[in-house]
Amino acid sequence: MSPTSTRPPQGAPQAVQDRETEPVLSHGLKQRHLSMIALGGVIGAGLFVGSGVGIAAAGPAIVLLFVGAGALVMLIMRMLGEMSAARPSTGSFSVHAEEEIGSWAGATSGWMYWLMLCAGVAAEATAAGTIMHTWVSFVPAYGWVALFMVFFCASNLTAVKNFGEFEFWFAAVKVTAIVAFLVLGVLGILGVFGSAPGASHLTGHGGFFPTGAAGLAAGLLTTLSGFAGLETVTIAAAESDHPSRNVARAVRTAVWRIAVFYIGSMAVVVTLVPWNNPRVATDGPYVTVLDRLGIPAAGTIMQVVVLVALLSAMNANIYGSSRMAYSLVNRGQGPRFLGRVSRGVPAAAVVASCLFGFAAVIAGIVWPTTVFAWLLNIAGCSVLVVWSIVCLTQLRMRRRLEREAPELLSVRMWGFPYLTWLAFAAILGVFAVMAAGADGRQQLAGTALVVAALAGAGHVKQRRDRRAAAGAL
Repeated sequence: MSPTSTRPPQGAPQAVQDRETEPVLSHGLKQRHLSMIALGGVIGAGLFVGSGVGIAAAGPAIVLLFVGAGALVMLIMRMLGEMSAARPSTGSFSVHAEEEIGSWAGATSGWMYWLMLCAGVAAEATAAGTIMHTWVSFVPAYGWVALFMVFFCASNLTAVKNFGEFEFWFAAVKVTAIVAFLVLGVLGILGVFGSAPGASHLTGHGGFFPTGAAGLAAGLLTTLSGFAGLETVTIAAAESDHPSRNVARAVRTAVWRIAVFYIGSMAVVVTLVPWNNPRVATDGPYVTVLDRLGIPAAGTIMQVVVLVALLSAMNANIYGSSRMAYSLVNRGQGPRFLGRVSRGVPAAAVVASCLFGFAAVIAGIVWPTTVFAWLLNIAGCSVLVVWSIVCLTQLRMRRRLEREAPELLSVRMWGFPYLTWLAFAAILGVFAVMAAGADGRQQLAGTALVVAALAGAGHVKQRRDRRAAAGAL
């Protein structure tokens, strides 16, 4: 456990209280690192390329989906900011869930998040390898994948400040690309690069809701999944020089900017090009818009940006998954060997996360439509499971802090408890929408099996810890 973690509230389970150990993880991250991790953590290939699938499904109404998703994410991040500023921890929301709800909640949210990040590593490595193969064709795509995996595994085994520097510059490239795109897009809408499109693409081609409710439902999970990964900043905060202060600043400044980037980008895309242009889904919305504006070498420029985004996401996901695994095993929620630390870095957890990610890459080659598809489907739902547990945890932790340590509430959730309950209800609504479709039900069924297994294992540990605590009295 990170030395920045504070003692749990009085009355927390003994097993949680006993997890305080000697300081082992280093504190090499600075405020600038956290700010860029927060900004760049969710600006990945899902925005630059994957959002085209959402546009093809929902049409111009994708803007409304991103408004709704952005609002939900802002609430979730505010909750995480409140809890992490009060009690910084390497395990972030997983630790808080264990303290406030029980071992089953900590294990479920932690390992589901680990699974999501490791699956993301596999998907990102595969996509990055494909891009590199198009440029250097004599090296097979899987060769590039292996090279990227080894490089980022090695970099994450060094001091945490190296991870912070990589992410700082990766995020700087992505943020610069987004800002430049928004500026060019606004100029294009104003007619600087030719005739102004007006509202023709928003109201034509079937109207603002061309695919109706079915299209909105189809684009919903894609939209929400695009924001997954923002939680990593609350994990990274525990390894910064001033955890409580840094995470509070990062959350306050980053969330609204990310919402602007996503919503603004989607508004520019659907205003400048027809939503049903097949290139939006195949080449990506950014390339399609830049070509429409006549920007030279638009495809090559965006391929470079997408490659940077993929490598950045790989780096961040290896970091986040390793820290989550380290926190879990230090609380008795996994094999103890994963808790081994070398030079302030959880080396065993880093290697294990990389190996799982590489195994998922192999599964994508050998069983692309079965094992790999199943893994990605569960990963897509994992963020919703995590967010729902975050809501329930924050409800209990806020009331406990108000009673016992109100001075720790340097960040407060807006409109508590009403907006917390609203966010929780919205997540349940997403589950209901998914259950209405055959593909969604399949995703939910697979996710439910994993959740049941993790919650069951956590519940067994919780009962064992209670018996041990009662026997010690």
